[in-house]
Amino acid sequence: MYIEQARNLSDLFYQRVNLTPERIAYSQFDGASWQEMSWQQVAVEAGRWQTALIKEDLRPGDRVAICLKNSIEWVVYDQAALGMGLVLVPLFYNDRPDNMAWCMNDAGVHLMLLGDGSLWPDISSLAMGIKRCICVDNTPDHDKAIALKDWLPEAGQPFKQADSGADDLASIVYTSGTTGRPKGVMLTHENMLSNVLALSEACHEITDQDEFLSFLPLSHMFERTVGYYSCICKGAKTSFARSILELSEDMVNLRPTIMVCVPRIFERIYSKVQDGLSKSAFKRVLFNKAVAIGWRRYQGKASFVDNLLWPVLDHLVGKKLRNRLGGRIRLLLIGGAPMPSYLLETFIGLGFTFLHGYGLTETSPVICFNRVSNNDPFSVGMPLRDVEVRTEANGELLTRGPNVMKGYWNNPEATKDAVDEEGWLHTGDVVRIEDDERIFITGRVKEIIVMLNGEKVPPADAEAAILSDTVFQHAMIIGEGRSKLGLIAVADIEDEAEACKRANAQLKDFPGFTKISHIKLLPEPWTVENGCLTPKLSVKRHVIEKKYAAEIEEMFASEAACKG
Repeated sequence: MYIEQARNLSDLFYQRVNLTPERIAYSQFDGASWQEMSWQQVAVEAGRWQTALIKEDLRPGDRVAICLKNSIEWVVYDQAALGMGLVLVPLFYNDRPDNMAWCMNDAGVHLMLLGDGSLWPDISSLAMGIKRCICVDNTPDHDKAIALKDWLPEAGQPFKQADSGADDLASIVYTSGTTGRPKGVMLTHENMLSNVLALSEACHEITDQDEFLSFLPLSHMFERTVGYYSCICKGAKTSFARSILELSEDMVNLRPTIMVCVPRIFERIYSKVQDGLSKSAFKRVLFNKAVAIGWRRYQGKASFVDNLLWPVLDHLVGKKLRNRLGGRIRLLLIGGAPMPSYLLETFIGLGFTFLHGYGLTETSPVICFNRVSNNDPFSVGMPLRDVEVRTEANGELLTRGPNVMKGYWNNPEATKDAVDEEGWLHTGDVVRIEDDERIFITGRVKEIIVMLNGEKVPPADAEAAILSDTVFQHAMIIGEGRSKLGLIAVADIEDEAEACKRANAQLKDFPGFTKISHIKLLPEPWTVENGCLTPKLSVKRHVIEKKYAAEIEEMFASEAACKG
């Protein structure tokens, strides 16, 4: 049974422990085998961590940071902090030390849990006010650093439940900063809890019999709400994947029933499948036939012959692919970005069910979500309970509800720009809302490229199409105020004329003015470390335009590579 009411996030966990204390809550790999913990064991461990936190002289409302890969320790630290009325500041474990330090300074963090202690010397030289850094691994010789095993007592007090009010802060979550310094999103207990409860109602098919495999960073609100707090609400088991590189093996071994995903994962699976098919014309024909018939069956357009062929094709193609994901996947909960249509048609055709959702960190994060009984995988679904939506004249989506943030930490001007006097949050996304309130994302207000001739190009759609050719690692369209479009890209080929030809082949279904007329291939991949990507792997457009300004001007000065 799932929890329908709770006073705060700490109460949500407390109720779950009381409802199903002996059920398995989590599992993770300890280097030798998979270790499981029941809800009661997690509560006991959280009480032990609270005993250690009490000695740090922290008061309700104090901020504590966490920079750690998904793990039981992440959950225990979070629950221990929530139970004491502390405010969690999650940081991306793959972010740069200077960015982490900036966020901690801005939030006034008192204490930090750090997975890789070797990062602490670089962070500590920039971070001010930190009293203690608890290191899970690689503890450095530093007066403020202590190993987790030395910090924790052998035994602790019973788990303490917080009396936090609805409007009390639960977390400050820093946005990725694609357009400048990150902003600290202030989320209250009501913000996050209302979202969890409404989402659990919308996804009522998920039960305590389901098993999740968690691999998206818990520092991201999508995974934190959908793949963590919602599992507490439902009582579902969660296993923490060892790493992205070992994700395929973990799926086969753990056989999850539900996963919270982003489209990039399926792009990688699709690329691997296509690489394998390139070696056999017969397998390629068989695969394409299975996808085509499976997709027609999903649409209700299958012919008599299709239905005769399907059991054989599903056994030879669909079942094999489903087994590569463990063989038990019931639902794939998708967020972060719309999944390209070719991926949807392929994987749905082979028997997978996707539920798209959409939201922002500022909305805790889910605004809308598809339902199993009313699912359009090309949309991002309908609003959750108590969430209002409407559009501006330019198509921008506005939303209002109990899930909308309290504001940006120490940044009233940014708060005023984002949330109007009537409480409507301006999302920055351009959408189409159909009569049944189903929402379709069509672009970004600030990312629309306006060309010299007045044509408007939403670059994300065109870039996604280009990236469906696996030769391209990264791609970004340039064209604001120019007569034609250019493309800067990182690719696995060196011939710019061939790269331009391939890019335009992917854009064949786009309007003619979307044709790429200039191209520049860059030798260096875009990474978090060189500042081109956010920790969520979103492209920092303004950084790339500035970093490669000379190359961009050189590209537009010559059309040789794209002629013909």
